[in-house]
Amino acid sequence: MTLRLEDIERIKQLKHRYMRMLDSGDNDGLTGCFVPEATIRYEGGSYLYEAGSRDEIIGMLSQMQNNQFVGMHLALMPEITVHDADTAEGRWYMVDWAVNMATNRMTHGTALYQDRYVRRDGEWRILHSGYVRLFERVETLAEPIDLKSHVFARFGPPMLGGVLPR
Repeated sequence: MTLRLEDIERIKQLKHRYMRMLDSGDNDGLTGCFVPEATIRYEGGSYLYEAGSRDEIIGMLSQMQNNQFVGMHLALMPEITVHDADTAEGRWYMVDWAVNMATNRMTHGTALYQDRYVRRDGEWRILHSGYVRLFERVETLAEPIDLKSHVFARFGPPMLGGVLPR
């Protein structure tokens, strides 16, 4: 069996870029991670998020970009299979931590991602991304968190009804 190491490395970079763009509020960067017909299905213990196009995905994820949300997502331990020159799959272990300061709720957990990738115009992109939680701990904090730095502070308050319930 021959490993397509350059493709595997480029897919790793794509997934890490997705996580970085998500946590830094870079919608243009997020958009570049997906093909237009991309889909997602993120299943947690307290939520199920599904979207059927890149525009819908970006619209949903951008709801987290407000001055009442902070989060961190790590994608670890990749298992990537390159099927041919233009299709691949990846499995990832994800660890995350998030606080919705509007509700004073903190979420911490892990999940297993199962993604599908396609190469378009010479670049790997996400065709489908999905995860199922291994565990999810949601806690109401006794006191608000005290942040000394907050990248989402540059965004305004949450859209009416638009804060993701994490």
